[in-house]
Amino acid sequence: MIVVSDTSPILNLAAVDKLQLLGDLYGEIVIPPAVAQELERNGIQTAPSWARIVAAQNQEEVRYLREQLDPGEAEAIVIAGELGADVLLVDEKRGRRIAANRGLEVTGLLGVPAEAKARGLIPSCKPILDSMIRIAGFSIGDDLRTRYLRGLNELD
Repeated sequence: MIVVSDTSPILNLAAVDKLQLLGDLYGEIVIPPAVAQELERNGIQTAPSWARIVAAQNQEEVRYLREQLDPGEAEAIVIAGELGADVLLVDEKRGRRIAANRGLEVTGLLGVPAEAKARGLIPSCKPILDSMIRIAGFSIGDDLRTRYLRGLNELD
């Protein structure tokens, strides 16, 4: 399984000490050089052992997407397409829309704990979500939070 990630899912999970979920779920995550640089700027000095840094071949396409997206998202989308990724982890709406329009399978940060719960790696998602909101500053609307937790049968 090929999984490419933007910065946000990694940073948010790292902030709540749940970064290992990515390795446990996917074995290996591909990250672009721009994501590795963003991680370093945010205090994650080395990529996790299960992360592999891969540069996009089509730099012209990266430049084009950078007119609309941040560097990590642009590179992640191009790399996901080049590698035929099974999943692209990206949260920003514009990036998700562009990736989906290119035929890429997209999931966001919320998909990670949901998948971990489905595979029996964690008992519930609500504590992780609440920690990401409180500690990492993860932004989620009340309606989406309610729908997410209801879908996981975790609504209080």
